[in-house]
Amino acid sequence: MNWPVEHGGTGWTPVQKYIFDQEYQSAGCPRLSPFGLTMVGPVIMEFGTVAQKDTYLPKILSAEHMWCQGYSEPGAGSDLASLKTKAELDEAGATYIVNGQKIWTSHAHYADMIFCLVRTSTEGKRQEGITFLLIDMKSAGLEVRPIVSIDGGHYLNEVFFRDVEVPVENRIGEENKGWTYAKFLLGHERTGIAGVAKSKRKVEKIKEIAAIEQSGGAPLIEDGDFRTRLAKVEIELSALEYTNLRTMTAENAGQGPGPEASILKIRGTQIEQELNEIFVNALGHYAIPVSTGRGWPPPNEPTIGPDYAVGRTEELFLRRAASIYGGSNEIQKNIIAKAILGLTG
Repeated sequence: MNWPVEHGGTGWTPVQKYIFDQEYQSAGCPRLSPFGLTMVGPVIMEFGTVAQKDTYLPKILSAEHMWCQGYSEPGAGSDLASLKTKAELDEAGATYIVNGQKIWTSHAHYADMIFCLVRTSTEGKRQEGITFLLIDMKSAGLEVRPIVSIDGGHYLNEVFFRDVEVPVENRIGEENKGWTYAKFLLGHERTGIAGVAKSKRKVEKIKEIAAIEQSGGAPLIEDGDFRTRLAKVEIELSALEYTNLRTMTAENAGQGPGPEASILKIRGTQIEQELNEIFVNALGHYAIPVSTGRGWPPPNEPTIGPDYAVGRTEELFLRRAASIYGGSNEIQKNIIAKAILGLTG
């Protein structure tokens, strides 16, 4: 739904896409992986060659290619310009030789391809020596190691590159201009991280559960303190939704996601984390059992308590990272201060 008609999409306006997202969440549909559809796909459309578009876009839509994102490194997370993974051209100038490490790489153990930021120059500003490559995950010398999260799930990975060969035709745009393409991608990522529809669905679910769970001999939803806390988050979520709609209005006028995307990212993740805490609090003692074996297939032990309690504490643990991934909220505040408020230093 995010793609133009010429590339196999719907050609919907931002408002139509927004309505679809609301209905998609309300129906409880499974999450779509964003790495191909909403991250690298738009980058290829905007900056890729005709051959790259013909090769990769159809395979993203058909799910023949699953993608992951090779940005963060052990010494370069939110300060992404510090990345050190190096790509050097061979003598023939036809192949990059990539060496280095990426970390916190979501779903790398499932992915067919990784879009990767690599350093091709150490001259000038750090941002000016970065190149954007598309790398086959089956390449010789590429190794994936699992990282198990605090909730017991395996979503994240380390990715190691040891003399990995990448054809020059897998480079997006110009050499050393990868920072430009990365900022374009991150704008789309941070807009999506706002998660308004997902949080609205969670509010509805909390209300349903609070009408069942008891507090002092009455339904929890009748507790004044609980209602006040939930109402406060609902108001903040409504404000975030209107901010998101203003961003879409600008997009509809042909403007790409700007620094305002950082506002959506900050507030969206803060609201998500607050709702997860309210959800777990509403469950009471049913929130205590925690499965440390999340993943697929799920554990075959019988659940403890009602179905609506299963996995909620694990979700709380997992989404503590929401204010870090996609660029930490502290970094987003710096972006807002500089780009919107004009502050320096």
